[in-house]
Amino acid sequence: MKTLPDTQTAAATGRLLPPAGLDEEERTVYARIPSKVGFVGNPEFAAASAEERFFGQNAPRIEVSAWTHFPEVAQDAVGGSAGRPRLASKDEAALFLRYNYARYRLKKLLALQARRNTASRAKEVITWFMRGQDIQGKLVRANMALVLAMAKRTRIPNVEFGELISEGNMALLRSIEKFDVTRGFKFSTYACRAILKSFSRLATSTGRYRQRFPVEFDPELERSDCDVQRHELQRDDSVEALRDILVRNRAKLTEVERTIVMERFGIGSTEKGRTLAEVGKVVGLTNERVRQIQNLALQKIREALEQEYLVA
Repeated sequence: MKTLPDTQTAAATGRLLPPAGLDEEERTVYARIPSKVGFVGNPEFAAASAEERFFGQNAPRIEVSAWTHFPEVAQDAVGGSAGRPRLASKDEAALFLRYNYARYRLKKLLALQARRNTASRAKEVITWFMRGQDIQGKLVRANMALVLAMAKRTRIPNVEFGELISEGNMALLRSIEKFDVTRGFKFSTYACRAILKSFSRLATSTGRYRQRFPVEFDPELERSDCDVQRHELQRDDSVEALRDILVRNRAKLTEVERTIVMERFGIGSTEKGRTLAEVGKVVGLTNERVRQIQNLALQKIREALEQEYLVA
């Protein structure tokens, strides 16, 4: 069997093949890295001091608080950014520069790995990939409120609010990848337009789908009612057999027993079954005596059913 070279296999799968010499955790991370990575360029990236400036010990630490608001319905009035400090413009710009520089370094390393896949370089690839992922997470957390704000302003028929949030999150990720901080625009301006545009595409695709499939699939409507019909048929047969036994008195019931059973369960009339007290007034007996006679009559009827209908 012919084996493809590592470069061809990576191109076919879109992921890198971990080289020998990595531990299990490193191999797992390495397998997640795409074989092709893009970035938004900047002249500062080519400087020898770029790495020290963006990721050195003297680089300012920029922390973003965790996102803890998970909206379920559109009427949720509490914003996700309530009580959370907004990211300053300079910090936002610094994060985008670091993010793209990490992808810039990652792209260069991947090009070298495509020629010769080594474990030492693979560890560098993992380092820059994880740096990029960390900064991307910070940018996402800092701007998640934009998705919620745009979703609350948007109403699309037949689209749940959670689906709207999911679509907005994907648009936010694409915006982070393509935003160029050097143009001087605020990221929120760029991202909001992208999020609203994604909502518009969702509305168009949903409308087209509804035109083709106007009725929603309901599994309950597809269930067979064979068991229900069989149960009703058996019930009708049992009632008919019981009525035949009572009319012909095949269980050899006394007149009082027949009256109590027929009145108690509404057999032979269109009326509903009566209570013990109501039947007691008809036959002139107490509730407890009616109950005793009823149980005795039912036992006789059960024996008649077994003899005439259940025994071949």
